[in-house]
Amino acid sequence: MFISHDVSGRGDPIIFIHGVGSRKSSWNSIKEKLNDQYRCVSYDLRGHGESPLPKDNIFFLNDLVDDLEQLRLQLDLNKIHLVGHSLGGQIGPAYAKKYPKNVLTLTMLSTAAFRTDSEKQKIYDLIHIMKTKGLDEVLPTLISRWYTDNFAKENPQFVANRIKMIQEMELETFCQVFWIYADCMMENWIHEIKIPTLVMTGENDLSCNPRINKMIVEAMPNARLEILRDLRHSITGEKPDLVAIKIRNFYEEVENAK
Repeated sequence: MFISHDVSGRGDPIIFIHGVGSRKSSWNSIKEKLNDQYRCVSYDLRGHGESPLPKDNIFFLNDLVDDLEQLRLQLDLNKIHLVGHSLGGQIGPAYAKKYPKNVLTLTMLSTAAFRTDSEKQKIYDLIHIMKTKGLDEVLPTLISRWYTDNFAKENPQFVANRIKMIQEMELETFCQVFWIYADCMMENWIHEIKIPTLVMTGENDLSCNPRINKMIVEAMPNARLEILRDLRHSITGEKPDLVAIKIRNFYEEVENAK
């Protein structure tokens, strides 16, 4: 399957994995801060951007993991750093579980596990509304969950571009990846991931809140937590420079500990 991707920089490879309804371009600002020392790869998940869907439109988390492995092989990469946001933060550890020898480090941004039944139900309810009433019915809710009020007010074009990404997708595909994100049960196996891991989320992220990220870190044998003050879900969109600094510092700490 064709996987659209961009590569920049030289050094140990980092593969960046975006979230629901996003694009490879969402990582550009972060890649620019890291490609002086790292070979930075971003790609469009299937059904997003320039990566097509296979003939059978139904897919699951393991299919997205296999797409990532296909990309690694296509680019002839050996060991990789993985950085994933939201759904990408679930694909990353699922890949590390299946292919542990291929991964140097894992960074999980705005990631969810250990959600309560009511927290999961809120996401399922959003999916139901999208399917029955259309995307426009939930867009204000999504934007308010992703961005702080000040950022959305001061960066209307940025937010408009994010909405455009979603609107350009097939609604069925958007609902499908949202369902994968909601249904992922990492808490059943996250303890198996033993590589160095950075877990980072926004202080005011409703869906991937500090409480559940603390539980993720406590369940993993080699993980540490960063909580970014005042931010909501889109920490990569609002504070790309800060996220890049945290990632670089993490890699340097891992390297120095060898």
